[in-house]
Amino acid sequence: MRLFKIRDYRHLFSAQVIALFGTGLTTVALGLLAYDLAGPQAGQVLGTALTIKMVLYVIIAPIAAAYIDRLPRRVFLVTLDALRAIVVLALPFITEVWHVYVLIGLLQASSAAFTPTFQAVIPDIVTDKADYTRALSASQVAYTMESLLSPVLAAIALSFMSFSWLFLGTSLGFILSTLLVLSTRIPNAGRGTRSGAWDRATSGIRTFLRTPKLRGVIALNLVVAAAGSIVIVNTVTYVRDELGGSQSAVAWMLAASGTGSLIAALTLPRVLDRIAERTVMLTGAAVLSVATITAAALTAAGIITWAGTAILWLLIGSGMAMIVTPTGRILRGSVEPTRLPQVFAAQFSLSHLAWLLTYPIAGWLGTAMGLTITWSALAILAVAGAVAARSLWTRNGARGPAQAPATSLRARGPLGSVEHA
Repeated sequence: MRLFKIRDYRHLFSAQVIALFGTGLTTVALGLLAYDLAGPQAGQVLGTALTIKMVLYVIIAPIAAAYIDRLPRRVFLVTLDALRAIVVLALPFITEVWHVYVLIGLLQASSAAFTPTFQAVIPDIVTDKADYTRALSASQVAYTMESLLSPVLAAIALSFMSFSWLFLGTSLGFILSTLLVLSTRIPNAGRGTRSGAWDRATSGIRTFLRTPKLRGVIALNLVVAAAGSIVIVNTVTYVRDELGGSQSAVAWMLAASGTGSLIAALTLPRVLDRIAERTVMLTGAAVLSVATITAAALTAAGIITWAGTAILWLLIGSGMAMIVTPTGRILRGSVEPTRLPQVFAAQFSLSHLAWLLTYPIAGWLGTAMGLTITWSALAILAVAGAVAARSLWTRNGARGPAQAPATSLRARGPLGSVEHA
């Protein structure tokens, strides 16, 4: 591919992928660490830690997006990677729950600032319009594949090592990411003068609110977050306490969700050649709604089995991929290329805002009221999001606003990408 012949982009993209997979492995290990520290209260601990992550992503990412042109970008990226390496290396040695919250706050604040900074560099390195669009797609694929494959890699690793070693591996990954960034020639951005920081930070969100299919994407973010929170937050306590499984079993159950996502992601390119994105994404919302309702019903009936859980997790992974994978195509088809950075940044913030709502429900309500009530609440949110998406994203509004012709190959400004837990 011509894009990966660009040396600086190749190094920077490799740094992103390594850091992403490191963060994914940390998420799995963090759940097991929470169980070691809090036992049956692990869901509450993990829910709180992930809520801290979402708060920081929602607050810091737009601020970084607005002010990134005022920073020496390579130094900033290296500093953030180094900080993440130190924080992750410290996690296995903590002994109190509040230590988790402090270190996760530092880790996620760094990640929240790293993502828009990394994305803002792309148009300065990849100046051809077609290659720039491919770079956006590659970034989207990297985020998607991380969420699919990290649990599988963690399951394999936990078959022959303690989860503490996952933190060490992640720290080494961040160090390697730092070295790759250092080997990249990253020009500092000139300060933008056409608009204020507030306008730059909110322009993408304003585009979402006035575009029918992007309003539908906002609702679909809620569906993904409601179902995904069941898997990410509650798997560790469900497998360890209800199913009596081991650390490795936790990762393998997460891998069941990742397998569903991987199968769907590999199948979707051919499907999307024949079926509209709206149909595929709304079908994914229906799958997630049915899966969450079924999960709540089975726990209410006391039907708890390995096979049943694995099938539901597989369905949830598939439904999430049916929504997440086409999202990049929807964003790219909604605006002209010069406005893509702002729209991707908006999706980054809005998707995390949905997780900010669902993570506390899965963690805190799950600990206080049990899984039946918690999963019922999340199922209601999933159904509400699916219904809202169908209503907001009408067939007549599927095309979105007319695209203006692109006038520049170098779209300045930061951009985010779609996240899944």
